[in-house]
Amino acid sequence: MITVVVIAVLVIVLVTLRYTGRGRARGGGGRGLKRRFGPEYECAVARQDGDVRAAERELGERVRRHGSLQEQPLSPEVREHYVAQWDAVQEQFADSPQKAVTEADALLARLARDRGFPDGEQFEEQLAALSVHHAYFVQGYRSMHAAARDQSGTEEMREAMVEARSLFEALVAERQVDADRHRRRPPSPDGQGHAPWPLTTRRHTKGGGT
Repeated sequence: MITVVVIAVLVIVLVTLRYTGRGRARGGGGRGLKRRFGPEYECAVARQDGDVRAAERELGERVRRHGSLQEQPLSPEVREHYVAQWDAVQEQFADSPQKAVTEADALLARLARDRGFPDGEQFEEQLAALSVHHAYFVQGYRSMHAAARDQSGTEEMREAMVEARSLFEALVAERQVDADRHRRRPPSPDGQGHAPWPLTTRRHTKGGGT
């Protein structure tokens, strides 16, 4: 009888350790998930009404599904084409904000697909995959996607599009964007919390300067 009890206890311990090990492997535990997802961790907790365990299960599942995804490179021509498209959409904003935001949302979805992420027709799945690899930049995409479908104010759409630019730059960059540098980005120059409008990437025209 004692032998049976000992064996049962050992089995329980082993199962518990295995489950815990899987959880750590998926996201490195709560501290690892916080470090990996940054502001997206807090968003997940908020969406789960403050249930930290539920949020961590959700984020761990994202890592399990998308952690091994390999981003596909862009050719210089395709990269330049995307930059030109983003510039054109930005210029369109003054005359037609809603149309510009809608087109920018579709542009980001195509760019993410070309980088190897799930197709943008399944927005939540695409966003989940992006959050695993670009956690510090996805909130802007989420905001812009919502603005493209709601009757948002012009300033709200503008701020969403400017914030989404960070993800665009991360996806179109030749190398991995430094998330730490993004987090340390100084406040907007107007001093009123409004994000600056100009892009850091600009189109080069023939015969033109940089």
